[in-house]
Amino acid sequence: MSNINDLNLNNWKEYQDIFTDSLWIIGERDNSGVHQGDYHGNFIPQIPNQLMRRFTKKGDVVLDTFLGSGTTLIECKRLERNGIGIELLPKIADLAKARIGQESLFDTKVFTEVLVADSTKKEAREKVDDILKTNNKQNVQLIIMHPPYHDIIKFSTRPDDLSNTKTVEEFLRLFGDVVTNFLDFLEHKHYLAVVIGDKYTNSEWIPLAFKIMQEVLDRDGLILKSILVKNMVNNRGKRNQEHLWRYRALVGGFYIFRHEYILLFQKR
Repeated sequence: MSNINDLNLNNWKEYQDIFTDSLWIIGERDNSGVHQGDYHGNFIPQIPNQLMRRFTKKGDVVLDTFLGSGTTLIECKRLERNGIGIELLPKIADLAKARIGQESLFDTKVFTEVLVADSTKKEAREKVDDILKTNNKQNVQLIIMHPPYHDIIKFSTRPDDLSNTKTVEEFLRLFGDVVTNFLDFLEHKHYLAVVIGDKYTNSEWIPLAFKIMQEVLDRDGLILKSILVKNMVNNRGKRNQEHLWRYRALVGGFYIFRHEYILLFQKR
């Protein structure tokens, strides 16, 4: 792992805050600096923070293909990693740029680039390639993907938005296109992380995460390294409605989602 990260494993006991278990129990999201939890689709900053510290070095390049409000690139700036983020929606991309630019806790020389593009398309790939070449980089060392959980949250009315796909099968096919689009940018032996949860449809549990896992593994060159289970903190859709959801669960015979997955793959 010395070729993957900056950890000094001769002093491995110093890294008590780095997770090594497959169950991630995180009490509260990090809201320090410019981090905020106001955008419905963003994930907690601890996820990219942990992944970057385990699987990248300072000066490496991290690619986020579903950037949202910019959480990953804010952490890139803090940890002195270069970051490229792709966001489909221009207004959200502008929000991400503003927040990343306001992060002044750390004065680093890394680049953070926000692209407005569709990650399923060749044009997005070409833009990433241009940024890498401009900065004398050939590869990325970590890819993070946090797509919509199919249609649970509608992020726009655009037909090219994955949250508007009509079926799970269509969602999986387009997500697979994103993986294929950027996989050859990933450096050998480095990591792809997918943050995803499951969903209910017509009272049936749909194992979206495991369907996505298989979609990724259907592509040559990737192996599954870990399935991490993370507790969901202060879910916006259920906030201040715990008693109501408990009642609904008892009446409907279902269980309330309290976890999501981080699927970790390595390129071989």
